[in-house]
Amino acid sequence: MNALTEALTQVLDGRWAPVRRDVREQLAALEPEVATGPDLEGQRARTAERMRRLADSGKPRLGFPPAQGGGGDVGGAVVSFEMLGLGDLSLMVKAGVQWGLFGGAVQLLGTERHHERYLGEIMSLDLPGCFAMTETGHGSDVQNLRTTATYDAEAGEFVVHTPEESARKDYIGNAARDGRMAVVFAQLVTEGRSHGVHAFLVPIRDAEGRPADGVTISDCGPKAGLNGVDNGRLLFDRVRVPRTALLNRYGDVLPDGSYTSPIDSDNRRFFTMLGTLVRGRVSVAGSAGNATKRALALAVRYAERRRQFEAPDGDEVTILDYRAHQRRLLPAVATSYALHFAQEELVAALDELHGATEVDPTRQRALESRAAGLKAVATWHATGAIQAAREACGGAGYLGENILPTLKADTDVFTTFEGDNTVLLQLVAKSLLTNYKDQFEDLSPLATARFVAEQFMGTVIERTAARQVVERLVEATPARDDDEVVFDRGWQCKLFEDREEHIVDGLVRRLRSAGRDDAFAAFNDAQDHVLHAARAHVDRLVLEAFVAAVDRCSDDAARDLLGRVCDLYVLSTVEADRAWFLEHGRLSGSRAKAVSAGVNRLCADLRPHARTLVDAFAVPEELLRAPMLTP
Repeated sequence: MNALTEALTQVLDGRWAPVRRDVREQLAALEPEVATGPDLEGQRARTAERMRRLADSGKPRLGFPPAQGGGGDVGGAVVSFEMLGLGDLSLMVKAGVQWGLFGGAVQLLGTERHHERYLGEIMSLDLPGCFAMTETGHGSDVQNLRTTATYDAEAGEFVVHTPEESARKDYIGNAARDGRMAVVFAQLVTEGRSHGVHAFLVPIRDAEGRPADGVTISDCGPKAGLNGVDNGRLLFDRVRVPRTALLNRYGDVLPDGSYTSPIDSDNRRFFTMLGTLVRGRVSVAGSAGNATKRALALAVRYAERRRQFEAPDGDEVTILDYRAHQRRLLPAVATSYALHFAQEELVAALDELHGATEVDPTRQRALESRAAGLKAVATWHATGAIQAAREACGGAGYLGENILPTLKADTDVFTTFEGDNTVLLQLVAKSLLTNYKDQFEDLSPLATARFVAEQFMGTVIERTAARQVVERLVEATPARDDDEVVFDRGWQCKLFEDREEHIVDGLVRRLRSAGRDDAFAAFNDAQDHVLHAARAHVDRLVLEAFVAAVDRCSDDAARDLLGRVCDLYVLSTVEADRAWFLEHGRLSGSRAKAVSAGVNRLCADLRPHARTLVDAFAVPEELLRAPMLTP
């Protein structure tokens, strides 16, 4: 690894560099992956064995409380899960289910009695578990799950029941083969009243692996990918669990059946509870990013050695020297850098929030919104970039031995698990419109103006360190008429800001024009606008994270190269949304052409550095051993 590559890796590895190095070493020591085949049980057994080795290493303890033998480093734990995305994605998902979702729910939704009783066994993998939220009929709409947990005061027990087929818990990781207990999300009913969705610890198998009384377990069977994960289905026929099985941090039932909660509103309690589980969504975004880096590293290496057609001098041309091939791969590499830095900021914010003595609801909501948006954008990028990498390697990229088909299959579901991406972007947009109902009670123009000002300057643009760097650049940008302005960082930041502000402003005005009686219809009709607002918001956050990363880079050569990669991210993003910029007068025809010319110019400039850029991802060489890359 040369000095420039090392400097880039240092910037990428950031605060949790030691964690990243440790996981790379662990992944390098694993036996090579095998192409997906028909041996479903073999794949599951292999992943389970790797889970045991991971548990024995002690690394899954990193994010749990020190009082129970954990490391107390939430950010480090998330980074360690993300890094598994460089290698065996079935292992990453199964580990995420065990220690992120199952263990995280017990830690964050339970209280001391649950921590003392279960966290040790969860960390050691002596208690394999599941996270049973999704139902056949209700995925994203968690608030209206049909499973019930009805309290029987005489027996001091909850009765967990699946009332109809659509209430079956579906796609549940660890359920088909290994799980012995599940965190089951169900409507809590006591004294004849429902108090909304709560989480309960429900045994699903005994120590010998037999289904528990009243629990029916079935297997989801082979999937398009991630076949090392044993996804299953769960039905409950009046299964009784003790009153203490309720994870009672946000709501409890006393022995006599009376319900208590520190949060009066059922609605607010529900969203507070879900908000604590955001780290799973954060981990998925980072894991998708790492799988994408591996795919791009493979494709760039292949493109540097594969030759097609003769040049005028008679030599065959490497395919990476063709501009079309550069456009296929290099903007994707630039976007991977951008998303990496945005992910690093997100993990730092998550770590800071978990380290606070009191949770700030405003910061919690901002974190949830950012996590939702980044997860959507990162996983869609993974789907597109891994497909581009596969195509860029031609027939070789279609062979299982060359890894790309497995990466493609294993990451495909990332766009819909831990939240469907389209729904998540709506969540982002709704967070931008948080005060819509209150602000528009009278539908007055003054309320509209006040709302836009408060939302955009308050919620949308946070006073982060990255934001301060951006403000300095924008203020220092002189007025220019030449097309070279497209390479001016202040101009770029202002362009992204202006797009977001204009789209959010237009969305507010569009919704304001609808009466209160048809608010749903208005929102439904405006969903294209809603999604565009959310995407513009996320793009702006990602750019600001990239700008801050360039600013803090201490190596001159690395900073210069990162600056050009940032330019490519910006101009390729603008080019992709060029129609909007032209339609709304943000770009002239001439400047729109300058943007596309700029993408071509940057691809040419970065071509000599393509290998350096992907080598800086520091994917272990053991994970890049593909036959198509051997002499």
